[in-house]
Amino acid sequence: MKDIVIISASSSPNSRLNGIIRFIREKWTKEGINVCQVNITDLPSDALMKSDFNNEEIKEALNKIENSIGVVIAGPVYKASYSGVLKTFLDLIPEKGLKNKVIFPIFIGGTIAHFLSLEYALKPVLTVLGGNHFITGVYAIDDWVKREYSNEFTLSIELEERLNKSAEELSEELIWLAVRP
Repeated sequence: MKDIVIISASSSPNSRLNGIIRFIREKWTKEGINVCQVNITDLPSDALMKSDFNNEEIKEALNKIENSIGVVIAGPVYKASYSGVLKTFLDLIPEKGLKNKVIFPIFIGGTIAHFLSLEYALKPVLTVLGGNHFITGVYAIDDWVKREYSNEFTLSIELEERLNKSAEELSEELIWLAVRP
């Protein structure tokens, strides 16, 4: 089975988004699924801002997407939409770079009021990139992820259930794609 790549627009190691990513990554790893990650903020900012397709780290990040069959897009919601750093990275993906990939969007924000940002802000851009196979996305509220000591996180039961359901949906889709003639 090919890899799942997690594209993270987390702005900080202390971000609650990292608790969500860690949860699903550990779940899939236990299931024997190969998971790799692209941390957008770890990419060279100059290369990212100038769309330097010759930069080795940018090439490596785009290769992870190209060689994956499942793509998780994880980011925070600011001012009713996803972050500019996520959009900057998405602009580097070739026009049909998400074609034939199962896409799992995950957002986290301060209030439920921005729940529809997955549908109305993110999905149209992903569709332009060839994305047409979406599983149920997860929108989390900051309060559902508690930051503990040493960068550990505790997720609410509701959030764990929703993540488990969507992660299982992605796993099932990958299995179905692997056996499809």
